[in-house]
Amino acid sequence: MPLAQTVKNNPALKKFVHRMLVPKGEARPRLWVRLFLNRFYHTRGKGATVRRYTRLDVLPFSPFHLGAGSTIEDFSTINNGVGAVIIGDYSLIGMGNVIIGPVTVGNNVILAQNVVASGLNHEYKDPVTPIHRQPVTTAPIVIEDDCWIAANVVITAGVTIGRHCVVAAGSVVTKDIPAFSIAAGNPARVIKRYDESAKEWVRVG
Repeated sequence: MPLAQTVKNNPALKKFVHRMLVPKGEARPRLWVRLFLNRFYHTRGKGATVRRYTRLDVLPFSPFHLGAGSTIEDFSTINNGVGAVIIGDYSLIGMGNVIIGPVTVGNNVILAQNVVASGLNHEYKDPVTPIHRQPVTTAPIVIEDDCWIAANVVITAGVTIGRHCVVAAGSVVTKDIPAFSIAAGNPARVIKRYDESAKEWVRVG
């Protein structure tokens, strides 16, 4: 049986390994994990840049990849604790973004300032147990190639944003957005689509 599976199947061993990687009550990996262990598990393409004040809460038991020519700007947080974070080539993760996996960002994507994309949700069904002690659920977020996600957008778990979409500033995306669309609002809805025959963006509704 592979080591990873052995750890997952043994609760006591799993807890011990987790404590070795992350201090109790925290999300940020220990220094030795950040400096030494992660470099053997995570990949960065040629010319990829992580700015000095980025917080990389990435652990070895889930993938993290930053594509060629892509940049993660200062004051952003990337967390792969409950799911992979994959960022394609020539994409920009703007200042102050929070990306919590599972999240896949395509190529040539722009995420402006203070965007939140979280594939994680906290359970709250049991009114007696504190929420932080209840299980978490995950559902992948996918942002396809050539999208522009404007400032202060929130993208919720399980959402796919199709290729070459624009999401207006301050929107909250709770449902899939089809390719070649412009969406805005809370909850976000499609307000324009690209008409291939007319070669222009056409208002919806």
